[in-house]
Amino acid sequence: MAEFHNFETKKVLVTGSNGLLGQKITDLSLAENNIVLIATSRGENRHPIKNGYHYVDLDILDSERLRAVIAEYRPDAVINTAAMTNVDACEHDPIGCQQLNVDAVAQLVACSEEFGFHLIHLSTDFIFDGEAGPYIEDASPNPLSLYGRSKLDAERLIQRSTATWAILRTILVYGVVADMSRSNIVLWAKGALEKGQPLNVVNDQWRMPTLAEDLAKACLLTAVKGAEGVFNISGKDLFAIHELVAAVADFWKLDKSLIREVSSSTLSQAAPRPKRTGFVLTKAKDVLGYDPHSFEEGLAIVDQQLQNPKNNSIFAT
Repeated sequence: MAEFHNFETKKVLVTGSNGLLGQKITDLSLAENNIVLIATSRGENRHPIKNGYHYVDLDILDSERLRAVIAEYRPDAVINTAAMTNVDACEHDPIGCQQLNVDAVAQLVACSEEFGFHLIHLSTDFIFDGEAGPYIEDASPNPLSLYGRSKLDAERLIQRSTATWAILRTILVYGVVADMSRSNIVLWAKGALEKGQPLNVVNDQWRMPTLAEDLAKACLLTAVKGAEGVFNISGKDLFAIHELVAAVADFWKLDKSLIREVSSSTLSQAAPRPKRTGFVLTKAKDVLGYDPHSFEEGLAIVDQQLQNPKNNSIFAT
């Protein structure tokens, strides 16, 4: 990937910094001298390193507090990683989904228009119906779930604004944080197979899983380059979900006979999922210098971090 030292120093505020992506952005910011980071999230800071950046307890649903924090720190860019991402939870809590995934974004847009910062917003492959993946950036969206619709509504709010903006769409993010407070499909599959638990895994959905470090680097590359527009940011390998779980089993030499292939229709999930997503990454590679790890390389990074949880940043120098 492109290096950061060729760019001028940027002050970057991140929402949702206690999440997987937020913590990886903190890791990368700490490794780069020209990123001044303001990490914000609800409650106490969960990142193991407390120095070298600012941390602010911030609930982005509190619009007055959000504006006050932005007015105080005056960031050059705001990376919005905060969202309700549990697809079924969104179906069960449509009000909460609307508030966090749409209304909070509207407040960030208003702040961006007022204070002039570059708004970098995280979106999802779930804005598509999965009938024509992998997708390019200007493919026609058709979300199947309330989660997908909320993320598309947020995209359209941003695109209609006068703010300077970038939208980074991503897919099935995986990785490790130091306190193991965030799970994902890789850690779920590894943990269950290690315990000898049978897994029902769908064989009729396809995704391009994304290493959290790759996504974090794309976020900060967007910030330092001042890149605008929509960018697809994912891993480079397309898998059926059962193939992805089998790759996890192969990597850690676990029992693949525990993996049971099932149809999505047998799972009784609240929200429908798109069948085949995936992204064409040409624009991100050309404009941002984005160069993601392979899935096998990503699993090797996860393995290394699990063995050394107190120092799990691949960005450390």
